[in-house]
Parts: sequence; structure tokens; C-alpha cells
Amino acid sequence: MMLSAENLTVRRGAAKVVTEASFALEPGRLTAIVGPNGAGKSSVLAALAGLLPASGKVMLDGRDITTIAPRERARTIGFLPQQAEAAWDVSVRTLVGLGRLPWRSVPGRPARADRQADESAIEHSLQVMELESLAERPVSHLSGGERARAMMARVLAGQPAWILADEPLASLDLAHQQRLMGQLRAETDAGRGIAVVVHDLATAMNRADRVIVLDRGRIVGNGVPDVALNETLVSEVWQVRVQWTGDSGHRALIVI
Repeated sequence: MMLSAENLTVRRGAAKVVTEASFALEPGRLTAIVGPNGAGKSSVLAALAGLLPASGKVMLDGRDITTIAPRERARTIGFLPQQAEAAWDVSVRTLVGLGRLPWRSVPGRPARADRQADESAIEHSLQVMELESLAERPVSHLSGGERARAMMARVLAGQPAWILADEPLASLDLAHQQRLMGQLRAETDAGRGIAVVVHDLATAMNRADRVIVLDRGRIVGNGVPDVALNETLVSEVWQVRVQWTGDSGHRALIVI
């Protein structure tokens, strides 16, 4: 199930924050979206999820995303915003269970998932995000990193074909960053498509299958990490001199 954009343009007021972005994302692959502050990364991700008005087209499996019913779209695309918040002070288990809402039955329509399927998905998400011991704790009693893990668990519980996550590593410590990236890799191995906004270029270089580089709303790099994040482009976009060091899969970025 491909997810693609064609001439995607997003405005915030009178200003264009994304200009004529075109790309196609493949299932079973992890795509990192990178760029300086204000480059349009979050806007691209929200537009891909159908959550932000935009011109151009976003296509999901050959269908214009604006023609897909919200419930079907929610089953297919799991979206984690940059500053995800819980509207109510519920338990972690209840919060994660909200990820199953698109699969719940609606009066007059057949059920798409039974209670056992819901419970299995919730328990699995709690486990992989290491939240089992916190399952009954109110969300207000979590640390920032714990809350971030709970929000990701909610997305995982929905078992979407696509996961779009805006800076999912930002609040996590080093160990949980590594574990989350490992879990996202497991999701791609299961056939899901992943697109994540990250600021750490070394993470994009070492962990992504593909990197899209945005600068001032335009795509300036798009390809395998070695190509999209070459030293010349990184230096031009981020306005610092850089050098990559280390072996493939274990590279570090040095500012010189």
C-alpha cells in the first residue's frame, strides 16, 4: 500500500510552508524526514495523514486521501503528533486502548475487531513499549518520556498499515530511543510503512532506509541515506561544515 504526494503545497496563513513536494513512500520501509527548524517537516507529515488542508494530491494505495472515509483512514494511518496530549487523565491502559477506536463496531455496521483482538493489541503495545508496570497509572503521573512511550503505544495498538510519527524520539532517553527504533524496524519487517520526523541526522543515516531532506518548504534531498545526507548537502542546508565518520550503520556526524 503506497503512500505518495504529488505537488503537495501547504499554507499557514499567507505563507507557503511546503511547496510542490512530490514523493512516494513504500511499505516495509522506514523513511526519515529531516530538515532545519521551520523547514516544513511537521506540515508534510500532517498533510500525509490527511489532517492538514493542502493543495496537490496525497494518494493512499492509488486513492485520493480526501475521498477516504475518516474511519477507514484512521485504520490505515496511525499518526503521532509532535506534542501529543491526553485530553483526559485516564490510565495508561485506557489511553493505549483509544488506538483501537477505529476498529470498534458502529451501530448498523459489522464489527471489524472483537474484544479479544482489542485486548491482544493493547497488551502487545504495552509490552513492546515497556509500559506493563505502568498500565494502571494515570497519565498525569507519568514522566515526559513515559508519556511519549504511552502515546506511541496508542498508535501501535491501532495496527495501522502506516505509522507517521513526528519527533517520536524527542522525549526519550538513549536506551528507549534505541528500543523504539528497533520496534519501528520490527514494524517495517511486518510490512508496515513508517515515516518519522527526526532531528538527529546520525539516526537518519544509520536507521532509515530512505531520507527526505526539506529546506524552506522544498525537498532538496531524497534517496538512500548516503546520498540524501551527503556532507555537501548537509553543510549547505544546516549552514555548518560537517564530516561523516565511522562504518556503514554506525556513522557519526562531526561538526568541523
